[in-house]
Amino acid sequence: MFKKSLAVIILATGLFGIHASSFAASPKETLAAFHEALVSGDKTKALAQLSPEIAIYESGYVERSRDEYASHHLGGDMQFAKSSTRKVLKQTERIDGNTAVVWEETETTGTSRGQPVHVFGTGTAVLEKKGDDWLIVHVHWSSRKAK
Repeated sequence: MFKKSLAVIILATGLFGIHASSFAASPKETLAAFHEALVSGDKTKALAQLSPEIAIYESGYVERSRDEYASHHLGGDMQFAKSSTRKVLKQTERIDGNTAVVWEETETTGTSRGQPVHVFGTGTAVLEKKGDDWLIVHVHWSSRKAK
């Protein structure tokens, strides 16, 4: 009886391992993991969600690679994410083969450089499937002050 129970446990564990690993994060989950990494200050996890060739458009500026973003705005984005609360108001995802687009409308409150912040934002993220993973290849963020 013990050997039979042990065999069932081993088989179930093995099947669960196969089953769990067969689910790749969705584009929405990849984008959420990026924002969660910003909030937690996990630079490695944030950068792991980005393609090396990412193009980031924000406030009329462009960062043309993951390395450029890492050396310029990543630190400020993590600092802001820690001192604010970002709420997704609406999110839409479209997947077409190995390409996906995620559109978001957000509301962010908190502080920036000691000043209160309340903004509404829009974002578009383009993701590409690489193997089992989705990587962010482009983002375009914009925001406006709440009235």
